[in-house]
Formats: sequence, structure tokens, C-alpha cells
Amino acid sequence: MIVFDLKCIGAHVFEAWFGSTAAYETQRAAGLVTCPMCGDTDITKAVMAPNVAAKANQRAEVMPASGASPKRMPPPETVKAAMAALASAQAKLLESSQWVGAGFADQARAMHLGETPVTPIHGQATVEQAMELIEEGVPVAPLPLPVVPPEACN
Repeated sequence: MIVFDLKCIGAHVFEAWFGSTAAYETQRAAGLVTCPMCGDTDITKAVMAPNVAAKANQRAEVMPASGASPKRMPPPETVKAAMAALASAQAKLLESSQWVGAGFADQARAMHLGETPVTPIHGQATVEQAMELIEEGVPVAPLPLPVVPPEACN
């Protein structure tokens, strides 16, 4: 596995894991790599600091903002379990939501204006579309994890 720092056109920087550089390139070209903050699929690699391993006798510690004693970072298993729980919670919420794809902005706006009934929906929007919806007062939020469009699933 390899981890990349990625960046969307909206300047959101996030981390993603891939089996290889080729796997990243294939998924990005297919539009499967999306920004978890805004859903944008125009993704590039961000500048990364090299991952230099610490000496075996050192442990990673994080200094809390309060200035209290340092705390150890959670073990990878804990982080993996938290991500799995988040993915499960998002999947459960999306079961009662309709995928509307690229028509998300238009449908969200129509619901906000009372032109169509309000129902839970999710889909894709560009950064510009999302910003316009927010400026218009339409209640929208990015999903914490990317969603694979139903038509892209095998």
C-alpha cells in the first residue's frame, strides 16, 4: 500500500491509500478519486513530506493543545476501526437517500425553492455549484467519505 496526499481544485488536501501508483492513476482517470470535503473529482497529488521512519526506540507522541502531557497516537487498528465505523454509518444513512448524480445541484435547489418535495438525496456537484448552493442558503454538506456512483459498481 502507498499513501498519497491529494488536493482538489478547491484546495482541500486529504490523504488516500492505494495499492500502487498505477492504481491511483487508473482510479483518478476513471473519476473514482473524489475529494471527501467537496466531492470534486479534479484531483492531483499534493506536495508531500517524505516519510522517514523513526528509530525503533522512539514512539510517536502528540502534544495536546492545552499543554498537558503528551499522548500517544492511536494504534492503526483503532484508526482503521473508526474509519470502518464511519463508512458503515454513512452507508446506512445513504440507504434512505436517492442517488441523483450530476443533477444534485438542480434537485437540491428545486427542493429548497419548494418546486419539488423535500427528500434525502446525494450526488455530485462541482465546487462552484456547491458554493452557489451555500450562498443561496440551500442546506448542503459534503459526505465525509467518497461515494462510488451506482453505475460505476460491478
